[in-house]
Formats: sequence, C-alpha cells, structure tokens
Amino acid sequence: MALILTDLGADEILKTFFNNTRPAGGNNLTLRLFVNDVTPAQTGISYTEATGGGYAAKTMANGSWTVNPASDPSEATYAQQVFTFTGTLTTNTTIYGYYVTDADNTVLWAERLTAPFTPANDGDHVDITPKFQMSSGTPA
Repeated sequence: MALILTDLGADEILKTFFNNTRPAGGNNLTLRLFVNDVTPAQTGISYTEATGGGYAAKTMANGSWTVNPASDPSEATYAQQVFTFTGTLTTNTTIYGYYVTDADNTVLWAERLTAPFTPANDGDHVDITPKFQMSSGTPA
C-alpha cells in the first residue's frame, strides 16, 4: 500500500519548512531567475542562472512565509520579490522563470513565467511571488 500524505500532514510540513514553527524548522531559501529555455520537471533539468544587468538572487527568510492550509492544495507564499535591472543580462538575455534553492544549492522547485521577459533598460523589472503547494492527490 502506498503512503498517503494527509491534508493536515501537508499543512504541518508547510508550517515547519517555511514558518519554522517546529524545532526542526527549515533554513532560508534563495530565489533565482533562470535564462535557459526549459520547462521545469521533477528530474533531469539544469537551470542556468541569470548574470549581469544588475541581477542578484534574493534570500527568502524562513518564518516570513504565509501558510494557507485552507486552500486546496495547501499553499505557502512569500512576499512579491522585484528584480530591477540596470540593463541587459550577460548570459542568455531572456528570463524564462525562477527556481528556489536551499542552503546547499539544491533546487527545490521551479516555475516558468507566463511569458518570457527580456530586460533591456535601466529600471526594467520582473516581479515574482514565490509559492509552494502541496497535495496528497495526483496532479491533474
């Protein structure tokens, strides 16, 4: 028989990992932008991080996430992060999405933007609201 994660179990995992409400609370996470034209998948994907143009990854402090156990699936969200650029990137110049890493630089999850974004001018920006969702069911 397969292990089934309950909804309450998913909520507790979210609270522990993102809001440090349990002694084994998680660590800070890092939000990064990727510039290779890939579709995020569970395995086998390498992400090329943006460089140049004033880009810098953003640290997301543990304990600063909002956990919503009432949503279906259960969800944790972080405040919107604004990446403001000084001009073009030096790697591939188009941003395709974001990915989140832990303190060991392990990729935890990734999401592709609705539309690719190419910063070209000083002040161009892309806004990302990081989120994490859990479900005990099979994705549709």
